[in-house]
Amino acid sequence: MMRRIVVALMTAFLALGLVAGCSSEAGDVSCGTSQCTVTLNRGVDADVSVLGVTVKLVSVSNGTVTVEVGGNQVQIPVSDGEGTSAGNLNIRVSEVTDEKVTLVVTQQN
Repeated sequence: MMRRIVVALMTAFLALGLVAGCSSEAGDVSCGTSQCTVTLNRGVDADVSVLGVTVKLVSVSNGTVTVEVGGNQVQIPVSDGEGTSAGNLNIRVSEVTDEKVTLVVTQQN
């Protein structure tokens, strides 16, 4: 009986860890079990850590969002629903406003 309780508690803690998020002046990250939503604030030096990699907003221009992922610049078309590969990540633009850029980040297998 005690073993079942311990297993249930460990499962609950792991599930909470998978949906964890963090927030700062630069933006915030919210992760579920299969993807992370990354919001980068415009007008500040916006970078966040997601899935062990630093993602930094470089620019937004002519329908393209440029981000730096792990030290490499990647251009992501705003209208492309499939996204762009960056290392073992796939990044697509979800929303662009005057205040923020929202990205959806998933790990590729």
